[in-house]
Amino acid sequence: MHIVLVHVNVKSQFVEAFKQATIENAGNSVKEPGIARFDVIQQEDDPTRFILVEVYKTAGAAAAHKETAHYIRWRDTVAEMMAEPRKGVKYGNVFPGDAGW
Repeated sequence: MHIVLVHVNVKSQFVEAFKQATIENAGNSVKEPGIARFDVIQQEDDPTRFILVEVYKTAGAAAAHKETAHYIRWRDTVAEMMAEPRKGVKYGNVFPGDAGW
């Protein structure tokens, strides 16, 4: 699995618009064959902060996601809504996994 946590800080006046655009993107993303999971979570004590939890079957699936029309539309729509550039942090799963446990 290829896991990316995308940290996003949204300008306060755009929180609802960001949520709407991101939910639309997530709904289309989970239909991609290479995506195992795609969650959108919002920080409880600071509603301007979000994390997108993207779980791909392969690193190639992550690259393919960035070529889809829905991702490109999301990226372009939310660009000006962000208080700072989004930050993606890549992870590999430990458990469950194929470590032979």
